[in-house]
Amino acid sequence: MTAPVSYSTLFVSLLGGLGLFLLGMTMLTDGLKLAAGRALERMLEAWTRTWLHGLFTGVLLTALVQSSTAMTVAAIGFVNAGLLSFTSALWVVFGSNFGSTVTGWLVAWLGFKLKIDAFALPFIGIGMALKLTGEGSRRGALGMAVAGFGLLFLGIDMLKQGFEGLGPQALPSLSGDAAGVALSVLVGVLLTIVLQASSATLALALTAVGGGMMPVEAGAGIVVGANVGTTLTAILAAIGATSNARRLAAAHVLFNVLTAVVALAVFSPLLDLIHALGVWLTGSGDAVMQLVLFHSLFNLLGVLLMLPLSASLVRFLLARFRSSDEDAARPRYLDRNVAAVPVLALQALRHELARMGSLAFALARNATPAHAQGDVRLALQLGTVEHLQRAIGAFVSEVSRQQMHRDVSAQLPELLRIATHFDTLARVMHHIGQQRPVPGMHPGIESLVQPVFDAARAFFEAADPESANAPAQAGGPWLALEARDTFEEAYQIAKAGLLQAGAGGTVDVVAVYEHLARLSDLRRAVGQGFKAVQRMAALPELSTLSHGAPTRPAAESDSGRSVESAE
Repeated sequence: MTAPVSYSTLFVSLLGGLGLFLLGMTMLTDGLKLAAGRALERMLEAWTRTWLHGLFTGVLLTALVQSSTAMTVAAIGFVNAGLLSFTSALWVVFGSNFGSTVTGWLVAWLGFKLKIDAFALPFIGIGMALKLTGEGSRRGALGMAVAGFGLLFLGIDMLKQGFEGLGPQALPSLSGDAAGVALSVLVGVLLTIVLQASSATLALALTAVGGGMMPVEAGAGIVVGANVGTTLTAILAAIGATSNARRLAAAHVLFNVLTAVVALAVFSPLLDLIHALGVWLTGSGDAVMQLVLFHSLFNLLGVLLMLPLSASLVRFLLARFRSSDEDAARPRYLDRNVAAVPVLALQALRHELARMGSLAFALARNATPAHAQGDVRLALQLGTVEHLQRAIGAFVSEVSRQQMHRDVSAQLPELLRIATHFDTLARVMHHIGQQRPVPGMHPGIESLVQPVFDAARAFFEAADPESANAPAQAGGPWLALEARDTFEEAYQIAKAGLLQAGAGGTVDVVAVYEHLARLSDLRRAVGQGFKAVQRMAALPELSTLSHGAPTRPAAESDSGRSVESAE
């Protein structure tokens, strides 16, 4: 075999090894997320009471799922869902950066100490057997994770063979001097941007250093560059996202860039210390172990730097990203990062629906007084509600493309029904609020009509899902039910009185018809609001969702039939 053919074969091996590594990492992360169900979310919620809890939780869960990006998305989802404070989420993100160093230790301990094919192939076989025999179940998801773990190390083995076969002369020279380290940092940034995975860049650097392709200094520069390059993922995820998502993305960028700057400032002394530490621990200056230690220590250094700076950083970030995101018409809880985790997406949808409902009920209250006719605020409020309904519909469509459990998918149509009820309520009340007073208003007729509007306003206040007496918080829509019954009684009294006045000739029949039409619209709006709060109160708690087989969401849901029958 000629040299060019040999090199082409080895480059193909490198490309295949990188592909296997990325595929294994994806399968491992996705499989563990599906197998754990809500366990990861419950752990994240329960273990983030203080900044220290948040830090250790970020480290632990990132070490488990092998993806700092997945942990960052989960943290964003919990902040958006109101289950996690921004400060706690910030420390989860910092912890996830340090937790990502576990990948390097796994590669160093297992990828360079064992015969990898004998180690990896059983994982792939057992994992795929579990996946094929348990398709759509937790066992199948766990099997996918196990197979991904094996593929990850099989990819590392192919990378090792490729780098060892190519030899040092095959790559451009990356020296250990200042210029070589600067070039290595740039290579690390570009590789991570292209691969969209800092762990893949780390694996490449470890195998290249282990194969003698570059010195430890150059590998360390690539690792520093990988930490900077991975911030692009956070930046892209924050485009068009909520304010908290952009704040966390900014924190992620600041943490990684600051850590990289400090690591380069103490680059040579840190490597000398690591070399001496490696010799003391192992009796030899193993290059791969030195690189893993460097990766861990400079990420730990970043966490230590954040201890005195975190309070100022939180204040700085909370004062940013407010002007456009916190406008009423912009979704406050929905972004594409949350859509990737269906249970988190469900929680975010519920919060956004409650917000949409509160805005619809605010419009309704503004439309009920006698002086509200033609109020310019009503058109602005209607536009806000309609914009949120479109955003919720688009978000549901995005979530429906994810793999999810049946009890999660069954709620999506119900959430769309609730949004439709709120939208109809807003449209009808906007129509009522824009109508001019009925000419020739008789004092006796006003005494019949006004109590109906007063009762409607009382209902809109009682049913508001974000009020202090929100039906969902009170254990059931009983306040709304009582207010709806009071409205219905006032409506029937007014209807009978209007018909009697029209038949007796005391009021013009045309005016009676106009009053009845307006009251009928008001009754429809109350009915739509009542249906919405009933459906919201009937939604199951997220903690009760089962871990049944993942499926595609059904086109329709039966969960609202009892509510319809109640109407």
